Amino acid sequence: MRVLFVSNGPTEDAIGARIAAGLGQAIWALPLVGRGKPYEGVAQAVLGPRKEMPSGGFLFGSPQNLVADLRAGFLSMSFAQWQTAWTFHPDAVVVVGDAYALSVGVLAARGRPLYHVNPLVSALYLEGARPLELLLDWGGSDFTPFERFLHRKARAVFVRDEPSLKRLRSLGVAHAYWYGSFAMDLLPPPERDLAAWVGKDPLLALLPGTRGDETFSLPVMLEAALRLPLTPAVAWAKGWEALPPLPGWRAQEAAPHTLRLEREGKVAWIFRGAFSAILHQSRLALATAGTATEQAAGLGVPVVAFPTPGPQYTRAFARRQKRLLGTALHLTEAHPDHVAATAQKLLQDEALYIQSSQAGKERMGPPGGIQGTARHIREDLHRLG
Repeated sequence: MRVLFVSNGPTEDAIGARIAAGLGQAIWALPLVGRGKPYEGVAQAVLGPRKEMPSGGFLFGSPQNLVADLRAGFLSMSFAQWQTAWTFHPDAVVVVGDAYALSVGVLAARGRPLYHVNPLVSALYLEGARPLELLLDWGGSDFTPFERFLHRKARAVFVRDEPSLKRLRSLGVAHAYWYGSFAMDLLPPPERDLAAWVGKDPLLALLPGTRGDETFSLPVMLEAALRLPLTPAVAWAKGWEALPPLPGWRAQEAAPHTLRLEREGKVAWIFRGAFSAILHQSRLALATAGTATEQAAGLGVPVVAFPTPGPQYTRAFARRQKRLLGTALHLTEAHPDHVAATAQKLLQDEALYIQSSQAGKERMGPPGGIQGTARHIREDLHRLG
C-alpha cells in the first residue's frame, strides 16, 4: 500500500517520519515547509520542491516574514506542492500539520483513506486569550469550522492533548483520538554523558532555538547566566560558524561537538548533539524555542523565556506559548537583568518552583502520541486491506 505523508514544519516532519516508520507500508512524503529531512531513509521518495523559506514556516509571524517568503518564491513553491498532491496517486494519506496541510492532503487523497494528525492546536491556547489574539491566531489556537469540515473526510483525527480531545469532540468530531504527547515522544534518551565537562551538578539549560532567534537571544541568555549560580549549558544544533558574536566570552573547543566558554571566572558550555542530555540534568531553562521549550516543561524543568525580534519567538508567539504551558513558563523582558531576576526567583522560591515543575508535566501530558497514532492507523489500514 502506498501511503503519502503530508506535513508542514520540522517538528511535523519528525512526527510524521516516526509514525511512518511504524506503519509497515511503502511511504512517500510531501513536506510543505523545508526539505523534509526526517523522512530520508523512511520514505521511498521525498516529493515536491523541498525548498527552504526565510521565515522557516512562520510566513504570517510578521510582515517581514511574509515579504521575505514571497520574494523567495513562496507562491511558485506552493503551486508546485499542490501540483504534486494532485498528480501523485496514493492508496492512503496521513497529514501531520494544520488545516492548510490538511487541505493539501484532502486533494491528494481524493476519497481514499485520510488521517489527520494535528500536533499544533491545543485547547489550552484558549485560556486567557484576548479576543484580538484569538482572531489573529484562530487556526493555531482552535479547530476552525473549515478544519472541522475537512475532518468529515478523515477516518480519524489525532490531537496533542486531552483538553483538545474534549474540545474537538464537543464540536462534533466524534472520530477524534488522543494517545499521549507527540512532543515528549520526540525527546530521545540522553545522547551522551556530560559529566567529564560539567560534573553531576544541576545545569542551567540555554535553549536559544534554531529558527534564527538564537542570534539575538543567546548573548542575552549568557549575560543573564553570569548572575546565576548554575553552570550554563547551551543546546546548539548548528555548526560553530553559525554562533552569533558573544562579547567578552573566550571560546575554546574542548572536544568534538563541545565548546568551552569563559568570562569573568564563569564557565559555560555549548554542546552539539546533547539536547536531551542537557535537559535531563537541568534545574532550570532559559528558552526562546518552540518544541524544545515544551519538552523542557514536560520534563518538569521550569522555563524562563523572553521575546525576540523573530522570526519565530516574537512577543505574540511567546504569549501564545505561555497560554499553553501556564505557570511552567515565566515570561520576562529581553534584558539580562530581567531574565536573571526571574530565574533567581524560581531558584529561591521552592513552592513556586515545585508548582512550575508540576504544571509543565501536567500540561504537556505523558508520552505515547506517536506510538498510539501509528498503531491506530496501522490497524485501520490492515482492516481496509
